[in-house]
Amino acid sequence: MASKVKPWYKKEAVTQVKTDYAYHHSKHVVKQQTERKSSFQSAQQVQTQATQAMAEPAYTVPTSRQRTAAETEEYQRVSSNVGKGLAVIQEELHRMRIATKAQVESIAIQKEVKDMMKKRVDLLEEIPKMPDFLVALRLHTVWEKTPVKLFCTVEGNPRPIVKWYKGGVPVDPLSAPGKYKIESKYGVHSLIISRCVVSDTAEYSAVATNQHGTATSKAMVTVKRPSGAAESCQLGLVPHLTEIHPSKLEVTLLERFPVSFGVEGSSTSLTCSMVVVPDLPNVPPLAQWYRDDTLLKPSNLVEMSVGGGAATLTLPQLAKDDEGLYTLRIFTKDGTAEHSAYLFVSDAPAAVKGAPGAPMSVKAYDVNSDYVLVAWKPPNTVNEAPITGYFVDRCEAGTDTWVQCNPAPVKVCKFPVSGLGVGHSYYFRVRAVNSAGISRPSRKSGKVTAIDAAESQRLQGTDEGVPSAPGKIVATRNTKSSVFVQWEAPQHLKNLLGYYIDGRVVGAKEWFPCNHKPFRHNRFVVHGLIPGESYVFRVQAVNIFGLSEESQESSPIAVEPALGKGVDYATPSAPYGITMLNCDGSSMTLAWKKPKHSGGSKVNAYYIDKRDADTLVWKEVNLAAVTERICTVDNLTEGTFYEFRIQAANLAGVGLPSAPSMPLKCEAWTMEQPGPAYDLGFREVRGQSLVILWKAPVYTGAGAVTGYFVDMAKKGSSEFVTLNGEPVSHRYLQVTGLEEGSSYVFRVRAVNSKGVGKTSELSEPVCAKALPGTTEIVAGVDEETGDVFLSFEACEICETSKFEWSKNYKPIGDCPRATFTAKGRTSRLTFTNPDKDDLGRYSVVVTDTDGVSSSYTLTEDALNTMLELSYAIRHPVVPLKHNLNYEILEKGHVRFWLQAVKLSPSVSYRFIVNDKAVTSGEGQKISHDVASGVIQMTVDHFTRANEGTYTVQINDGKAKTQSSLVLVGDAFKAALKEAEFQRKEHIRKQGPHFSEYLDFTVTEDCTVMLTCKVANVKKDTAFHWYKEDDEIVPETAPNVMSGSCALPLPLFSRKDQGVYKAVLSDDKGKDSSVFDISGKVFDDIINAIACNAGASASELVMQCTPEGIRLQCYMNYYTEEMKTVWKHKESKIASSEKMRIGGTAEMAWMQICDPSDKEKGHYAIEISDGVTTHTRTFDLSGQAYTDAYEEYLRLKAAAFAEKNRGRVVGGLPDVVTIMEEKSLSLTCTVWGEPTPEVTWFKNEQEVASNEHTRVTFDGGKFASLVINRVTTDDSGKYSINVRNKYGGEFVEITVSVYRHGEPIPEPKLGQPRTAAVPPAQPVPPKSPAAAAKTPTPSKPQTPAQSAKSPTPAPAATPGTKSPTPPRSVKSPTPPRFMKSPTPPRK
Repeated sequence: MASKVKPWYKKEAVTQVKTDYAYHHSKHVVKQQTERKSSFQSAQQVQTQATQAMAEPAYTVPTSRQRTAAETEEYQRVSSNVGKGLAVIQEELHRMRIATKAQVESIAIQKEVKDMMKKRVDLLEEIPKMPDFLVALRLHTVWEKTPVKLFCTVEGNPRPIVKWYKGGVPVDPLSAPGKYKIESKYGVHSLIISRCVVSDTAEYSAVATNQHGTATSKAMVTVKRPSGAAESCQLGLVPHLTEIHPSKLEVTLLERFPVSFGVEGSSTSLTCSMVVVPDLPNVPPLAQWYRDDTLLKPSNLVEMSVGGGAATLTLPQLAKDDEGLYTLRIFTKDGTAEHSAYLFVSDAPAAVKGAPGAPMSVKAYDVNSDYVLVAWKPPNTVNEAPITGYFVDRCEAGTDTWVQCNPAPVKVCKFPVSGLGVGHSYYFRVRAVNSAGISRPSRKSGKVTAIDAAESQRLQGTDEGVPSAPGKIVATRNTKSSVFVQWEAPQHLKNLLGYYIDGRVVGAKEWFPCNHKPFRHNRFVVHGLIPGESYVFRVQAVNIFGLSEESQESSPIAVEPALGKGVDYATPSAPYGITMLNCDGSSMTLAWKKPKHSGGSKVNAYYIDKRDADTLVWKEVNLAAVTERICTVDNLTEGTFYEFRIQAANLAGVGLPSAPSMPLKCEAWTMEQPGPAYDLGFREVRGQSLVILWKAPVYTGAGAVTGYFVDMAKKGSSEFVTLNGEPVSHRYLQVTGLEEGSSYVFRVRAVNSKGVGKTSELSEPVCAKALPGTTEIVAGVDEETGDVFLSFEACEICETSKFEWSKNYKPIGDCPRATFTAKGRTSRLTFTNPDKDDLGRYSVVVTDTDGVSSSYTLTEDALNTMLELSYAIRHPVVPLKHNLNYEILEKGHVRFWLQAVKLSPSVSYRFIVNDKAVTSGEGQKISHDVASGVIQMTVDHFTRANEGTYTVQINDGKAKTQSSLVLVGDAFKAALKEAEFQRKEHIRKQGPHFSEYLDFTVTEDCTVMLTCKVANVKKDTAFHWYKEDDEIVPETAPNVMSGSCALPLPLFSRKDQGVYKAVLSDDKGKDSSVFDISGKVFDDIINAIACNAGASASELVMQCTPEGIRLQCYMNYYTEEMKTVWKHKESKIASSEKMRIGGTAEMAWMQICDPSDKEKGHYAIEISDGVTTHTRTFDLSGQAYTDAYEEYLRLKAAAFAEKNRGRVVGGLPDVVTIMEEKSLSLTCTVWGEPTPEVTWFKNEQEVASNEHTRVTFDGGKFASLVINRVTTDDSGKYSINVRNKYGGEFVEITVSVYRHGEPIPEPKLGQPRTAAVPPAQPVPPKSPAAAAKTPTPSKPQTPAQSAKSPTPAPAATPGTKSPTPPRSVKSPTPPRFMKSPTPPRK
């Protein structure tokens, strides 16, 4: 589309200016004969040539192929048949010729258009143009709470200003902070709407305006809210896109092009590799290349390519015009990704040695129909002779002939070229001249057509003369191969074009150029230097009249990393968070956040650049460094939008610039409330807390700021919560109650008397999570100097990190009250003279880390405690582990000693006894040991004269101490007694003696052993045991040579109490040991026995007896002195007639007499050894009780029968020997209930009573057999049978009768006396295990005694004295080792 414009400099002539065909009309050609005459004629010539080439020439038949008449006839016949086919072929050939002709014509016209576009690029850039949208807005459909970005690209000259509208209403970002963000970078304008809501659905428009017109682009934004599963299913999770635009790609730059160096005439390429998601071959990323903020376009001098994971810019024919800062900008889903680096282009070797370098930037101005004004930039001359002038050459387009325009060199960098042909096009170039020769020609200018003057740009500036020299130049370190140079601008600029910077190695004579194209700013990084070399630099200013005088040289500087110790880049990172704090209509006050990484040294300078929001050219705000992170920018135009960027500098140089701020409108603030607080930061981030800090607003409104409110919200949420109910007056706040791992954002609002002011910018999201290994500040006192200090050990640090301390979150800086030291990861704040003025909250932050920080509140109590310790260290005493004490040694010597924590070899000391100093000598020895810190004095003869006060005084360097011991009264008597005892012990041990005195042990079988150990004995040493002075002779004689002796006390009981003594003697001496078994010792022995017995105790065993049911527990040994408790249903059983408790050496038992149902239940015995209780149980219930009770009744009946049966109580011998003629009387006592019947027998024949043999039974008790005048016939076996209804007993007696004078015959014993009804004799079990296998006794035919079941035997008839029983009859009395079932006495 062609548009007619009337430039501001047009007078009368009217022409039509064509717009860019490449953008709008690549497929349509508008034929305008007056403008394309020459090009159309060339197209006609091409078409004519093509037509002639395709024309069919006349055909001549060769002689060798001429036909005869017959052949001709045949040929005509065939031709007539195929004539129609040939006609069709000819028509097709003709159609193809016409199509080919049209195609050739189209190609020629397209070629012409492309050539014209290339030739008119520079001209079109300079021609005024109304706004035009190259990339228009696109409609968007998004979900609620998601962001959307509208962007467009606008061209126009001058650059248009773009304003945004929503439904026809201007969009004001300040009306809804955080809602809208407007950006304008390099011709790309964007509107970002964060967290869209349904109400954001509207038609948005971008209106571009300049002085030549207005253009508008509109697009619809639709915000949808999911209403249910069905809708979600249809719409999907994101809006459907019909096509993928390059700006929707995610692009990440990987390998980036570095600072590069080239030479004129060579070629170079700048490449950035990247990762593109999604990587679509047919949709490459949208990439733009800039040189010094000027957008580059493809041409024969600039080639661009994007694809294959890389973006490449190729410069095939380098010239010094190509030198500059190159920037690659990739449009991504989240904005733009960009990278910049400098390209240096040096002069090619001159054709003549010493000739100057080629001029550059040749351009035509003031174009007229017959002349133009050509201007250029002069080359840098370093070691060459000064330039004396320039030659200007021209070449008419379409030819290769260059014609020199000026016969003599011109001295200024401009020249009017005349004699041009109207409508002809020309190229221009310039050559520099000095005394050595002529330089290489510059790169030719763009094509210039001699037309009306109204269509050209005029060269501005009328001041003549070169600029004055630049001011002071300062060079600082940057990296290991570069130096940062900055200088003051000349006092007289005079249309300054830029600066040339030269360098020289210290000690060399020749200078070298650092740049080959005038540099427009006042600071420059010189690259490509040799590490370790020292350089000086100078600067020259340049305009069209030439170069200024050189500036003064800088101070020499060595090329090495600035505090980086080998790190390539030691400059600070970019500042960020640019915020406007105040505006008065002509100036703005800005603040920003410091770089996250300082680069190794303190950031000491900031440089601010500004630009109008509708331009691309940045302008320096400050030449002098700004040291604070706040700056007021003056000389602004009210109502204009401005963008700002900031660079930080340190000793290493100037770092990378920040991202441009959002456009800020210069409009005076008039509200009564305060402006925003700024510089929000965080410290001491932990899992549940953090500290937020901020700075006071610059704009205070109608009154002073009285406090602040702090608001908090979770990341991604718009619901803010105010953390403090009342405004806080200080500018920090401790936030608690956070959720560990959650991220939060904060904002601050200042308050004055008129109300709450503007909210600050949102802080960066902060995650409530402590860094791994986080430690806190520790307060302490230096052990050597006594200094009170605060120490902090960082969990993370790097080479460039610094520790920054503050008090109440105000930097301390250089303060006489404290000093700071750092070593490795640890920093220490040491107080000079601490007092109450030093109380407060101290904090420390480690720079160039991820927020390593900590705080400590110094309270008055803590300070007083540390001051006391400090005083003790500064007024030292020798610390003692142990004060002066005494110890009784062998031989009765007494050692007085103390122990210091530490002693030096130069320690001195003295002992004072009763106010008199003593020294080593006879009877006492004084010494010390540095390693152990012990000082001691040993007194050999300790007597009553040694009673008194002992003191040790110690001097060790500056430290002193003393310790005293008062040894008088009872304390001295005890020491003297102990000394005498040890003296006697020493004498005792000269002969045989006890190395260990008597003590006791208990063996596994519960035998008590009295043991001792002896020493210094020999074979003839005697050893004796005594109890209560009565000697005890053990079965095994003591063996003193074995070194130990023992006396066993089996079956230990109370009868073994007493005083035992062991005596050891020989010719060298005598010694004794006494052991009193009584009281606690006796109890200890019983407990030891109970421990072994309880561990060996078997489970309870039930045994039935005629008296009742007995529960028995077998063990290694039992004595009634042991602490045993019987329980029934958890209740303790006391011994009674109903419940009898007793035991034997092998067991403990409890008998239930005459049991009933009340005695059913759970029984237990508890054996206690004073520490452990051993428990054994038996459940006497159910079938177990029924069986036991039946057995008890059976045994009871058997016992009753046994008790009342007839028996011989006593009086009969086993054998009787009697002389003939004597009378024999066999008399015995019998008993039975009822009275038994008595029968006598001789040789198993009943004896009848007669005169010779009389049988009597008196009173039912006394039975007699009397034989009068015995004869030998009376010899034989006699027996008596006593019986009643319960049973009886049969007793035999052997009678032997011998004649007078015969020797008494040896008695022949008869058979043993047995009961009439012999009872069964069960063998008692030998072990608890045997008894356990038969808990219910077997049922014998006749009750009998048992060692394991001591049933009491029936007593003799009351009132009758029983004679001694015969040897063959077992006494019915219980065995002696059995305990009576009667409870023991308490």
